[in-house]
This record gives sequence, structure tokens and C-alpha cells, in this order.
Amino acid sequence: MSGLAPGRWAAYATLLAGAVIVLVPFYVMLRAAFAPPHEVQGLGLGFTPTLENFRVAWSGADWPRYYLNSVLVTGLILLLQVATALPAGYALARLRLRGGGAVRALVLCCLVVPGQITAIPVYVGLSRAGLGDTLVGLVIPFGASAFGVYLFRQFILSIPQNVFDAARMDGVGPVGMVWRVVLPNVRPAILAFGVFSVTHHWNDLFWPSVILRTDVYATVPFGVARFAANESGAEYGPQMAAAAMAVTPLMIVFLCCQRRFLRGLALTTSLD
Repeated sequence: MSGLAPGRWAAYATLLAGAVIVLVPFYVMLRAAFAPPHEVQGLGLGFTPTLENFRVAWSGADWPRYYLNSVLVTGLILLLQVATALPAGYALARLRLRGGGAVRALVLCCLVVPGQITAIPVYVGLSRAGLGDTLVGLVIPFGASAFGVYLFRQFILSIPQNVFDAARMDGVGPVGMVWRVVLPNVRPAILAFGVFSVTHHWNDLFWPSVILRTDVYATVPFGVARFAANESGAEYGPQMAAAAMAVTPLMIVFLCCQRRFLRGLALTTSLD
């Protein structure tokens, strides 16, 4: 370690600082979740761990239904996004389209438009179509992803052109090119995109709180929000326990898929 260059030391120090910034909120969450009610506000290590906050959090919300709704919503959104973004990414990467440059610029512009800007017109349209407070209303607005289109386009550019030429010589058409040639070669990108998509929509409280009027299709964030405020004030212990219960499935999935996820990101970001 003593022979490391100053630049390497600076890199390690930056990574360590970043790790501390990222991990401290998790520590605060877990400490509050396991601490007794009278010790929730503290930050020290000296406390008596208890599962009481988890018991209160579990009994205070319908978690099995919240988990099921979140799995359905995030899964359907991911399937629709892949089904729409993959052909679009292939078209922008390998087909000679008139106005293709303008389409790519439009896709990039869509990346910087917050969903809150379009929430009101989308809500009005879905309500008039009778899709308010429905599973379809939760899924349809996110069935297409500009980020997915751009990510898949960049990844498809890494596939050698002779692969597509050989497929055309074998009589593969445009639709078969997407599902028989592109799809098997972009699995790392799909996995990387899936982590971003599932994480975003699993944690999303804004759109479900806009479109839902009842608790039938409520998702996991509603379980956390139940303890945010009530007549007696916020219940920090159960709220942090609910937050830990909400994030645990995502952590498990990420830890199981982290190598492929990082490989997909590395291959994508290394392209021009």
C-alpha cells in the first residue's frame, strides 16, 4: 500500500467517502428499525435490538397484497418496456431511417423530461378512458422507455454487422432479426435495464398516489407511507422497519444479479 501513487490514494479516498455517504442512511434506517421505541432517535451503537418495530409494521399494513401488486406492476412494466424499446433500439442502431438523427435527438430529449410534467394530462386521459384506479392505469404510462431505447441502441451497436448480414442471407426478416438475433445477444443490457426499471417503479409512490383512489392495487411504498404521519405523529421505528421490508427484495435481487448487471453497464458505457 505504501507504494501506491498519489492518484491511486485519491481514488481510494473518493471511493471511501462515497461508500460512507451511501451506507450511512442504510445504517440509520436499520438502527431505527431494530431499536426500542425510546432509543429510535439515537445514532450510537449501544442499543438493545428488538423486532417489535417489524411486528408493528407487518401488522399495520397488508404487506402480502402490497408485495403482489408491486411484483405485478414492475413485472408488466418491464415486459412492455423491453417489447417496445428493443425493436426501437434496433431500428435506430442498424436501419437506415430518414430522420433517424432527429429521432435519436428526440429520444435524448425525453430522457430529461420529468414524469411529473406529463402526469396531469396522462391522468385525465386515463380517467376519461375508465382506467383510473386500475392495474392497467398503473402500467400503461410506463410501457415505453426512452432510456431503454437509448441503452439498447448503444448495446446493439456493439454487435458485429456481419451477424446481421448473415441473418439476412438466411432469410431472416426485420421482426425475426429483433427476436432471433438481437434478443439473445443483448441479455446483459436487458438485465442492466431491468435493475433500473424495477428499482424505479418498485419505489415509485408518486404515480400510484395520483391514479389510485382505493387500496386495492396499492404498492409497497404505501406500506411505508402508512407510518409517515398520523394523529400522534410519525412512527419512526415502524416506518424504518417498513422501509427495510420494502428495500430487502430489491437488495436480494441486485446481489444475485450484480455481476451481470455491472457487465451490462460496462459493455454499454464503453461504446461511442
